[in-house]
Amino acid sequence: MRRVLVLVSALCATLALLSSCAWGGPDGDGGRPPGAPTGVTATAGSATSVHVMWNAVSTDQGVRVYEVYRGPTKVKEVPGSEYMVDVTMLRPSTMYAFTVRARDGDGRLGPPSKQVRATTPAAVAADRSAPTRPGKATGRAVDSRAVQLSWSKATDDRDVVSYDIQQGDTKIHSVGGNQTGTVITGLRPGTRYSFTVRARDAADNVSPATAAVHITTPGTDDGRGTAPTGFRATTHRADGAYYVDLSWVPPHTDGVVTEYQVHLDGRTATSLVYGGTAPRERATYSFYLGPDPGVSHRVRVRGRLPDGTWGGFSAERTIRTGTPD
Repeated sequence: MRRVLVLVSALCATLALLSSCAWGGPDGDGGRPPGAPTGVTATAGSATSVHVMWNAVSTDQGVRVYEVYRGPTKVKEVPGSEYMVDVTMLRPSTMYAFTVRARDGDGRLGPPSKQVRATTPAAVAADRSAPTRPGKATGRAVDSRAVQLSWSKATDDRDVVSYDIQQGDTKIHSVGGNQTGTVITGLRPGTRYSFTVRARDAADNVSPATAAVHITTPGTDDGRGTAPTGFRATTHRADGAYYVDLSWVPPHTDGVVTEYQVHLDGRTATSLVYGGTAPRERATYSFYLGPDPGVSHRVRVRGRLPDGTWGGFSAERTIRTGTPD
């Protein structure tokens, strides 16, 4: 009996030791899932849509996608470089509740955000008239990373439900139809931005855009924080011609960089756009240089950041297409 008790005690001690080891919990690798998104807002964009926005989540592995839920149902997946979405095909005159969750590059899903609610307005039958263009839009820099925009009200034969704010050709924000101003955050110091405003009614008719408001944020940005690092450049010969082989570590940003521009001898030589999942650890790219040996070139690369602006250039490398035979 004593021997049995000793064996049982040893087995229990072994199991306790195993359970206390750093197995990394349910993630298996010791990493932590991303946190819950903050600053979540929901605004009715029309009788059948709601605009949901949130702040970027910072995580060591980067956010791969944001999942947007209507009640318990996942209705949208948004790339990690974007922090807003229009949830469509909703019912008029209905209250909806939304939450957002972040999933990182290793597939870990973080906790849900605080729940926010929005009520769609009543439907308007046979409304094909768009609102008028909002009055002159103006803006000013609040600080090196934020600007304040304002505009005059648009008019509609029914009601203006929301205003869309665009940065260049991309919609980046939306506010309710009773607002005539907003603050845009998450910008870069010393960077020139262009914004326009459009009005939207309950039937999803959209007005013409205002004239562009150009604002440069104060401060300086030497580009180091947004430049690709670990940049390498070599050449190889194939089929009677020379090619350059590039590799770099993508810049660390709140979102994923999916577009790069390669400069050769001070001019844009080519662009690279990732249609699928962009690399996070190291990116590679090769392109044609020409048939002649012994030719020197200077090459560098930069990425287009999630806010639509170009980041800083990588270090410049000098390459040579071999030596004459």
